[in-house]
Amino acid sequence: MIIRRLLKIITDDNGALRRCVWLWTITAVLQGISFAILVPVLRDLLAGDTDGAFTWVIVMLVMLVVYGIARYYAQQASFRAAIGLSRGLFQRLGDKIATLPLGWFAGDRVGSLGRLTSHGVTEVMGVPAHLLRPIITGFVTPATLVIAIAVFDWRLALATAAAAPVAWLSYRWSTSLVRKADHEAHDAAADAGGRLVEFAQSQAVLRAHGRTVDGNETLDNSLVNYRNAGRNLLTTAVPGLVSFILVIQAAFTFVLFVGVAIAVNATLDAPELIAVLVLIVRSVEPLLAAADVGGALSMADNTLNRADTLLDTEVLADGTAADGFDEFSIRFDRVSFGYDPVNPVLHDLDLTVPAGSMTAVVGPSGSGKTTIARLIARFWDVDAGTVSIGGTDVRDVSIETLMANVSIVFQDSFLFSGTIAENLRLANADATQEELDRVAELSRLDEVIDRLPNGWESDVGEGGGRLSGGERQRVSIARALLKDAPIVLLDEATAAIDPQNEVAIQNAIDTMRHERTILVIAHRLQTVVGADEIVVLEDGRIAERGDHEALLAEGGRYMAFWTERRRAAGWRLAPATT
Repeated sequence: MIIRRLLKIITDDNGALRRCVWLWTITAVLQGISFAILVPVLRDLLAGDTDGAFTWVIVMLVMLVVYGIARYYAQQASFRAAIGLSRGLFQRLGDKIATLPLGWFAGDRVGSLGRLTSHGVTEVMGVPAHLLRPIITGFVTPATLVIAIAVFDWRLALATAAAAPVAWLSYRWSTSLVRKADHEAHDAAADAGGRLVEFAQSQAVLRAHGRTVDGNETLDNSLVNYRNAGRNLLTTAVPGLVSFILVIQAAFTFVLFVGVAIAVNATLDAPELIAVLVLIVRSVEPLLAAADVGGALSMADNTLNRADTLLDTEVLADGTAADGFDEFSIRFDRVSFGYDPVNPVLHDLDLTVPAGSMTAVVGPSGSGKTTIARLIARFWDVDAGTVSIGGTDVRDVSIETLMANVSIVFQDSFLFSGTIAENLRLANADATQEELDRVAELSRLDEVIDRLPNGWESDVGEGGGRLSGGERQRVSIARALLKDAPIVLLDEATAAIDPQNEVAIQNAIDTMRHERTILVIAHRLQTVVGADEIVVLEDGRIAERGDHEALLAEGGRYMAFWTERRRAAGWRLAPATT
């Protein structure tokens, strides 16, 4: 039941939700009793007993006052429960996201996660805030009225109760239709949202290629699918709701026939029959209200399913070793790994990066270069073999300890909205201005800062959009330098840097290399030439290894790589001849 699932989310203080459920239950019972008092009121009025009817009216007014007080406190408890639920869900999702392996954040998962933590949490908050009252009232109030009807005539009560299973089955069927259609709508919305963000971020490329109007088939198809999914949700929900209403009306008609039959046989007075039928009519109202919100409750339940799926995602086991690493050499021992187990990326790989050295990994796209760097940082765990630092398996230490000893600079640098100084201090919140100036000079970020009107306090914009690609990369490299970790992983870190600044950054790397263990994924010649060892990777295996001169002398794959890069580096546009 959805209530039990909500109680699991509010682990710290679920008392507000429990009070909310009990108060709405009490309120529904009071409402049912207030409705039931209509029977003696109408019976006495129809029988001409105005004094008796007035007495029952007074009782009804007292019950309505009590009902109003109970409803007020129930509504307050609902809002408190909704706030606690959102806080609990956000906290649990946040804690879980912080422990998910970095490799999990790929594909369309980020879009689905964004929808879950925004629209989804709002849906779940709506359960105690808006949906519990009509749902509880829709079932508790009619049950109370059936008991009240039994006081006046057990046969009518039995006839009314007999319709309950049919109504319940119809309700479950209609909500199941909505649940299925909501899955499709959610997936379509997540995909469309991701495509819209992609479309907005790629405007420069699209406009450069004249794709301002046409050529956006992927986005168009996503929006069409989203529209169709929303239409399907609507067309699915309406027949389910209509069928439930028809069942309720049929049940009411059945009870009406039973009541007339009883009255015809003179076993129930006409005034009392009319009063009971009025009571039955009132019992239909909360049922119809419950039907209106049944679809919303199903969608909230779907959101909880998606949250449960995320919360149940297997995380990488955290190591229990109390100490960190004795030294910082990196060792791959017979490592095999694949994102898809059927198609491994690395095959029985043996690789050693000595402490205080720099190793460059080169090779064609898809050969597994980036995978090596990410296995060191434990984006994933290996399928076979071990990745160790200083002789300690990276799985034996905590993720926090591992990441404290590793700095990573990716090809696609990401900056948070804020100032340059704030982005650097992500690596070291207590860094002094002198330390910021030092890493800025090493990474040539100081040239960027001097150009910007606000210097260190310049806002980089969302995702670093106010800086060029090379400028963003310099911020990322400076941030890695400021972290001062003993292991530095550079994944095409100089790809977006102009040749002059590449030389300056290479000098900075050379300065670090005797103090840090550096692994470079690179195609740029300057970086490759300066490595202590160059590893040529092909199809997930080491094809060649050695320093620059030795590999050139072999005349193998590295020689072909070097020749190709030299040719590309010397490529120029020639003037047209006439």
